[in-house]
Amino acid sequence: MVQTGSDDNKAKSLEVEFGSGNEKELRSKWATVERLPTFKRTTTTVLFQSSRDETSDKGSAIDVTKLEAAHRHLLIEKLVKQIEADNFRLLGKIRKRIDEVGIELPKVEVRFSDLSVEAECEVIHGKPIPTLWNTIKGILSELICSKNETKIGILKGVSGIVRPGSMTLLLGPPGCGKTTLLQALSGRLAPSVKVGGEVRYNGCLLSEFIPEKTSSYISQNDLHIPEMSVRETLDFSACCQGIGSRMETMKEISRKEKLQEIIPDPDIDAYMKAISVEGLKNNMQTDYILKILGLDICADTRVGDATRPGISGGQKRRLTTGEIVVGPATTLFMDEISNGLDSSTTFQIVSCLQHLAHITEATILISLLQPAPETFELFDDVILMGEGKIVYHAPRTDICRFFEDCGFKCPERKGVADFLQEVMSRKDQEQYWCHRDKPYSYISVDLFIKKFKESNLGLLLKEELSKPFDKSQTCKDGLCSRKYSLGRWEMLKACSRREFLLMKRNSFIYLFKSGLLIFNALVTMTVFLQAGATTDAPHGNYLLGSLFTALFRLLADGLPELTLTLSRLGVFCKQKDLYFYPAWAYAIPSIILKIPLSVVDSFIWTLLTYYVIGYSPEVGRFIRQFLIFFALHLSCISMFRAIASIFRDFVVATTIGTISIMFLSLFGGFIVRKPSMPAWLEWGFWFSPLSYAEIGLTANEFFAPRWRKTTSENRTLGEQVLDVRGLNFGSQSYWTAFGALIGIALFFNIVFALALTFLKTSQRSRAIVSREKNKKNSEEQSSSKLSSQLKKALPFKPLTFTFQDVQYFIETPQ
Repeated sequence: MVQTGSDDNKAKSLEVEFGSGNEKELRSKWATVERLPTFKRTTTTVLFQSSRDETSDKGSAIDVTKLEAAHRHLLIEKLVKQIEADNFRLLGKIRKRIDEVGIELPKVEVRFSDLSVEAECEVIHGKPIPTLWNTIKGILSELICSKNETKIGILKGVSGIVRPGSMTLLLGPPGCGKTTLLQALSGRLAPSVKVGGEVRYNGCLLSEFIPEKTSSYISQNDLHIPEMSVRETLDFSACCQGIGSRMETMKEISRKEKLQEIIPDPDIDAYMKAISVEGLKNNMQTDYILKILGLDICADTRVGDATRPGISGGQKRRLTTGEIVVGPATTLFMDEISNGLDSSTTFQIVSCLQHLAHITEATILISLLQPAPETFELFDDVILMGEGKIVYHAPRTDICRFFEDCGFKCPERKGVADFLQEVMSRKDQEQYWCHRDKPYSYISVDLFIKKFKESNLGLLLKEELSKPFDKSQTCKDGLCSRKYSLGRWEMLKACSRREFLLMKRNSFIYLFKSGLLIFNALVTMTVFLQAGATTDAPHGNYLLGSLFTALFRLLADGLPELTLTLSRLGVFCKQKDLYFYPAWAYAIPSIILKIPLSVVDSFIWTLLTYYVIGYSPEVGRFIRQFLIFFALHLSCISMFRAIASIFRDFVVATTIGTISIMFLSLFGGFIVRKPSMPAWLEWGFWFSPLSYAEIGLTANEFFAPRWRKTTSENRTLGEQVLDVRGLNFGSQSYWTAFGALIGIALFFNIVFALALTFLKTSQRSRAIVSREKNKKNSEEQSSSKLSSQLKKALPFKPLTFTFQDVQYFIETPQ
């Protein structure tokens, strides 16, 4: 950054950076930008094109909201060529620009004191293995005696501080409570667990703001929509998470730079302004995250799943990280982000996060299982956990000295992270004992905790925790009080764009459904060819059969909607918990954009079958039959969508969907005539959409002029046919039936939206323990012994694995 005026040194630096020719052009173009209104000035910059592009102008003033993909890509490549070095330089230039105008970035300090988490555990008879037989025994035991439950402590009175501007590593063996601690600090614990103690952000309790928007939690589960590409996934996430306080900061920077006559680096200015614009379909922040996470090579590749090819498991893990990091939150809780990644990639990602923490003063807590030594050295602080307690919480550089004071030394060629996890194990601890002149005795986790609290490091932590946070230093932008980053209309547009994209990606499914429907229509046409050519009672029954065939085909045509809805519910639940959008913003596009599909399928069936089968030839009746088919198809896909949102599980939902088809068909008025139904079963007729569809279709057909011949019973021929089936509800029953079908569709769509809003968003398995082990645990009052006994309950047989003359070859590219 340089300042205009009489300062020769700054003028020379400007010439060195941009060249004497470009420097003059920059001053000229920047003067044009300075004359713009404030809003225009925050979205307009001077962008220098590559000199190799002879056709483009050098140093043109452009609107960053209209940058094309090629320009965004070139700018990111110019700013970040070598990821580790250039990312540090980029963030440093941004921080220098902010500091030069005297703006303070928001910071968040996370404190937790006496934090404890307990979960309910079900006590069962027999072994604690969730088999079918054990489940049946558990159900029978619940019927005979009352349900027995106990509580398991996951976190046991832990306290600590996660400081801004530092990288904190969370270490510990599996099952020690790392994930629970991260979820507790980010405000994402399940409501079923019991939480004690308190968590504060900048001295404020979690109830005083919205922690889910202030901080970001990166889960171990890689849940993504398989039809979307990597870039589309990140773009949608960036759009939903918004820009935070970037635009306000950019306006303040622009205002102060104008007053101080400062000309910023044009590339840095373009980047900062591009990531400060809200609601863009394609965001430059996406290109930046793709670059630093190494996902730019697969940016346009679809994510895929177990049945569809896509990106690798390691790339999915990085995509899960990028989906959160692309947002504006600077308080990050990251759970096992290195799973499936090699040590080099992990080092690169953690190095970029270190730059983010140190330069922008972000607050970052990362859980890693076995980090490599070079990755371990990137962290400033370490939180070491064991058995639900914090053993060590202090700077990384002091951790080896603390354990040496306890009598254990890390070997020279041993990774410190591996040493820290093994030194707390009863099996591996003895090999690190360094006092050969003293007898070794096992030091438990509780004894390590006692030694830490008595050490200088523990006393310093206790003293810091005892001091209340000075709220006068709190920046208002640090804590978020809004649930959603976008307005209602913007959220609806973003979800609608994604739903339309997914419909295009799944076009084969919809085309296949339509093709199958056409095939069924052709079969139906041949079976009921000219069934209505003659107006008598037998041919009237043939027409009734053709109508029921059409209704059943349209009913079954809505069943794939259940599978499609189920496949996306996992991603919806994750994004809903992250406050990307509310349930209604997801439900409305899913409902509205499927209406044209119902129109097309219903019209195709009506067009192919109406005149070939021989219904009444009036055009008005053709249109009314199409409307009934459309309303039925719409109500059926709405019903299957609602079933999927309520039951969530694939097996249960498909079973309920199949049963619902049988129920609707049985009570639809054709398999069992309404007059033949027992009085106590007539409710089923009025609950079935097929009943209203039959009423509407038969009223439309059999009250037509050609069925008005009077019979010997002083009734029309059409009424006689309808009376036999119990479907004679009068000529005006058509619109009543049509309205009822539209009402049923609305009802199921409302159920769909309410189920997405209020039903639990996660299906967590419940912990179980046998009655015998629980009794021993109560006697011993030790959760650690309970876990060891559970391990002993499973049989173990050591096996030997041998290999000989194994060779591995890679073909060298020509």
